[in-house]
Amino acid sequence: MADALANPEVWASLIALASLEIVLGIDNIVFIAIMVQRVPTAQRKLAYRIGLGGALITRLLLLFTLKWIAGLKADLVTIFGQGLSGRDLVMILGGGFLLYKSSHEIFEKVEGGADAPGADGEAGRTGTFASVIAQIMIVDIVFSLDSVITAVGIADQLWVMATAMIIAVVVMMLFAQPVGDFVTRHPSMQILALSFLLLIGVLLVAEGFDQHVSKGYIYFAMAFSLLVELINMRRRSRLEAPPG
Repeated sequence: MADALANPEVWASLIALASLEIVLGIDNIVFIAIMVQRVPTAQRKLAYRIGLGGALITRLLLLFTLKWIAGLKADLVTIFGQGLSGRDLVMILGGGFLLYKSSHEIFEKVEGGADAPGADGEAGRTGTFASVIAQIMIVDIVFSLDSVITAVGIADQLWVMATAMIIAVVVMMLFAQPVGDFVTRHPSMQILALSFLLLIGVLLVAEGFDQHVSKGYIYFAMAFSLLVELINMRRRSRLEAPPG
């Protein structure tokens, strides 16, 4: 352990992996930020903690079951002549869940379903907290599996992978609620965030069917769209400001 700590390559891999895990965790943060809006304000901080705590626990549990993860690469079923492994099935089901959930949320926000006056009051939230946490945990499993597989491909030491994941989740915890509050205050950002999740859902399904799409394209599209919307928000705020 002491020799490893003195090795600059180990520190380089730790920094690189932690940075990558933070980037990969953006998807997790966006989904949690969207889902937490469905619980009463007094319970949102707890929902963030449980959601991100679940993300860390899931990542560490998967990390310490590397043999099981390796076994997920073996084909379990064949669909349309293509073999699908356990990992592929998790990606397809998780991506499909994100596609359904994002589409459903966009429909409700645009058509005024859940957000209509009187439709989503505190009384209407009974039992919502448990269902929101359950949905967050489902998505945690999907993102954690992808995260652990990425970590295994970059680092060799188990402690390096575990440390990088802990650092990433701590950073996620620091920024999750501010991101969520920002998204909540701006309806256009809510739609944009849900559109990001739609993209991620498509990416996961494609990955499940061995259609590899570089995540760089997805993150570039997300960053570009975010930049355009921030410029639009700045312009709208200036137009709405009283002349002085």
